[in-house]
Amino acid sequence: MSSYATLPDLILEPLVKHALMEDLGTYGDITTRAVIPAGVKYKARLNAREEGVVSGMQIAAIAFRLIDPALRITALKQDGDAIAKGDTLMEIDGAAASILSAERVALNFAGRLSGIATKTHGFVQQTKGHKARITCTRKTTPGLRIVEKQAVLHGGGFNHRFSLSDAILIKDNHIAAAGGVRAVLEATKAHASHMVRVEIEVDRLDQLQEVLETGGADVVLLDNMDTTTLRQAVAITGGRLVLEASGNMTLDRVAEVAATGVDYISSGALTHSAQTLDLGLDF
Repeated sequence: MSSYATLPDLILEPLVKHALMEDLGTYGDITTRAVIPAGVKYKARLNAREEGVVSGMQIAAIAFRLIDPALRITALKQDGDAIAKGDTLMEIDGAAASILSAERVALNFAGRLSGIATKTHGFVQQTKGHKARITCTRKTTPGLRIVEKQAVLHGGGFNHRFSLSDAILIKDNHIAAAGGVRAVLEATKAHASHMVRVEIEVDRLDQLQEVLETGGADVVLLDNMDTTTLRQAVAITGGRLVLEASGNMTLDRVAEVAATGVDYISSGALTHSAQTLDLGLDF
């Protein structure tokens, strides 16, 4: 696991606290209080029921510790590790009641985020031999963007904007409302800070040519172009700007898009369509 894909617990704790409070409701875990005698100790194992790339181990550990700081947690796999069916990812030793009360929140985070990491890894594998990097978008679950984007990193991908304030990204509706490519780029040059990078979306080669002639952009998003047109866009640009291909980026298409020579391939599906990885907690 790379250090840049690890966040301080302090940042993640509010998200986990919110999820635990939602799950505990107004009166806590009444099932566990009813059936588990006080003082019962157990060792639980968080196990993989299918192969993939793990993410959310840090968050799962936070969930258990917030319920009971006395629980002993042993991480056997780290975020970003490849896992096989049957692998034990974490052991949790201590009060059975505490483990049971944190179980669902820990599994919800770990399964969801491992699904994103696994899907991202599949995309990244298709870019081998090419310079293209796989990146996510802002199509994330409201309130969970930071951890879903972290899961993309665990899968070997890269992050796009975290918020509207990170960079200027001029999309088709901006262009239409502002009066065209040249008009929107001229407005950007007049108002943007020198510290802010500018990306503009185009869906035709004549728009790309206008961007190159006008200047003012650092990155061009090539939206919904077929593979032949993407290859032409790379040739026209000649390395003068960073090129990002986006739109209809399915797993079976990524390799041919990477071969066109684009710098980035972005896909909202990494976060909005990832299937939860099957993980379970066993006593």
